[in-house]
Amino acid sequence: MARLRDCLPRLAVTIRSLLFWSLVYCYCGLCASVYLLKLLWSIGRAPAQTFRRVAREQPPACLNDPSLGTHCYVRIKDSGLRFHYVAAGERGKPLMLLLHGFPEFWYSWRHQLREFKSEYRVVALDLRGYGETDAPTHRENYKLDCLITDIKDILDSLGYSKCVLIGHDWGGMIAWLIAICYPEMVMKLIVINFPHPNIFTEYILRHPAQLFKSSYYYFFQLPWFPEFMFSINDFKALKHLFTSDSTGIGRKGCQLTTEDLEAYIYVFSQPGALSGPINHYRNIFSCLPLRHHMVTTPTLLLWGEKDAFMDVEMAEVTKIYVKNYFRLTILSETSHWLQQEQPDIVNKLIWTFLKEETRRRD
Repeated sequence: MARLRDCLPRLAVTIRSLLFWSLVYCYCGLCASVYLLKLLWSIGRAPAQTFRRVAREQPPACLNDPSLGTHCYVRIKDSGLRFHYVAAGERGKPLMLLLHGFPEFWYSWRHQLREFKSEYRVVALDLRGYGETDAPTHRENYKLDCLITDIKDILDSLGYSKCVLIGHDWGGMIAWLIAICYPEMVMKLIVINFPHPNIFTEYILRHPAQLFKSSYYYFFQLPWFPEFMFSINDFKALKHLFTSDSTGIGRKGCQLTTEDLEAYIYVFSQPGALSGPINHYRNIFSCLPLRHHMVTTPTLLLWGEKDAFMDVEMAEVTKIYVKNYFRLTILSETSHWLQQEQPDIVNKLIWTFLKEETRRRD
């Protein structure tokens, strides 16, 4: 009996692991079938249109707008990767590091680069595999440990030991992990539309609606097919994410201009530009949940209530993992792309949080 009692916990863990991975692969197969049907439907209706792709050789002028900052590059010694970032504000000022989500790049922070450069050295990074940053070929190079180490090495290379860290979507995931693993590096944490990683993994298994909203996580486990589906119809799926009524930027906020949208398509239409970003997702199920999960950094969580990809309930329960000052602000009638859709409101909330925390510390 004693031996049986000793084996039961290990058996429970094994069964839970098998059930989890069975769910992952079954749902992955289901998502693949749905997207395959969409592809066949598109080919049947308009085969020439399905495989049409406009050549984009020159970047839109907005990507070289000097008011946004200076394009810079830094090569990390340990990984050997070259990272691209856009920096605004004087060197020597406190660092504000901005981490974008998917499918985005440094440009999604254009409103914040202009806003915060008066008091900060603002750095909007292209994450590993995105934009002009190097993109390793193998999916193993996109494990969360690698992504966390990237941020630590970036800070060292920029000559800083700490920063105000802001992340949106997948960049929010990385920001949470940095605050957990290297709390001494983060003066203040600001996350936009992404819950604490443990909340996400627990919630998704218990709420079928969130499982459906996160279907792209499972679809992205497939090799090459997700990249192909994003590229057909001249990147129609990418345009749809930002402009559709269901997932796009809300009608009451700032809309993407034609040039803004073209900037996104230009970046992700470059050869191999989709594999790196999607590879970020191809390791997530082997990395979560976390063993160490408490956040001890003052934290602001901003959330668009009409987020098509994340249930707002996850934001409301994130507080249990923050053992410090925590503020949650939910903006009604706003989408997943919060810092682009409502930049004035988001910037004001960030300023208030930064100043408030300074006063509380003093």
